[in-house]
Amino acid sequence: MTRYGMVLGLKPEEEEKYKEYHAAVWPAVLEMIRKCNIRNYSIYLKDHTLFSYFEYHGDDYAADMAKMAADKTTQEWWAIMIPMQSPVPTRKEGEWWAEMEEVFHLD
Repeated sequence: MTRYGMVLGLKPEEEEKYKEYHAAVWPAVLEMIRKCNIRNYSIYLKDHTLFSYFEYHGDDYAADMAKMAADKTTQEWWAIMIPMQSPVPTRKEGEWWAEMEEVFHLD
């Protein structure tokens, strides 16, 4: 299992709409997340910044992320979410959610 922490900006005027969508995430989107071996997934919001944490339980992260990206329903969900978001300027090339370095963990 690999833990992931990621950060992404959220446009201030979109916060309420973003929270409303995430209070009722589409079941097919949730199922695809599970099919792609993601567990214990949370998103937090503070000062127009989203922080996500999840645990990956698969063997090929890149393949699972490609599988998720190819899913029609996930693409529809992202088409709604992406205009609400604002990626951080320090993200790596090709990233939307910027991966963070884990510097401490305690079970």
